[in-house]
Amino acid sequence: MPDRRVPAWRGAALAGAAVALVVALGVLNPPRQDGVSTDRLGPDHGEQVADYLARARDSLTGGDADQHWALVSFTEPLPPEQIPAHSGGMRIAQVLYRISLLRVQTPLVAVPVPEGAGAAVDSAQYAAWLLPRPVDDRSARIVALSAERLRDGCACVVGLVVRGPLEALRNLAAQKSIRAVQTLPADAVADSFAVIPLLPEYRDVVLPGPDDGPVPAP
Repeated sequence: MPDRRVPAWRGAALAGAAVALVVALGVLNPPRQDGVSTDRLGPDHGEQVADYLARARDSLTGGDADQHWALVSFTEPLPPEQIPAHSGGMRIAQVLYRISLLRVQTPLVAVPVPEGAGAAVDSAQYAAWLLPRPVDDRSARIVALSAERLRDGCACVVGLVVRGPLEALRNLAAQKSIRAVQTLPADAVADSFAVIPLLPEYRDVVLPGPDDGPVPAP
């Protein structure tokens, strides 16, 4: 039976629950963007993946020593225990989770975490509490399966929001398992920007796949 104890940092997660749900809904129904905004981390709906990768690389240029918010997207989803090794030792602010199902659209959950690698690793257990409320039978089955897999510690980490200097972020971007690191300007304000990761299944263009596949039983 899954451990449903809430971690000590529940208050911080609850404060970010609204953000998590907005992000989750944004992945399922991403808004069409006409231009690039500095209050957003991640690719735009319909953007070519190659264009976003180039844009992310460009965001890492500069010589300042200021702290920057950045989105880290992976080549493949990670299990929670591998989060510290893919953060470059920087402050982790959010962990982004999404289970992958063939031809099924699943919600993205952003879990805000306090400082410390342990909280980031433990965040998978809390991600299940932040899943969006189902609106029909299909979404109820998707949410139930997502919750079960998240509590089991699945390889479902698709991104991190970190904070660090440009040099450290460039070093992180050079890791083999890191697909992209995109930064915001140093004056970006915490909690004032949207986050949409570059999902591993996005290969050519950033568009959601089909949603006509069967939902496995939990």
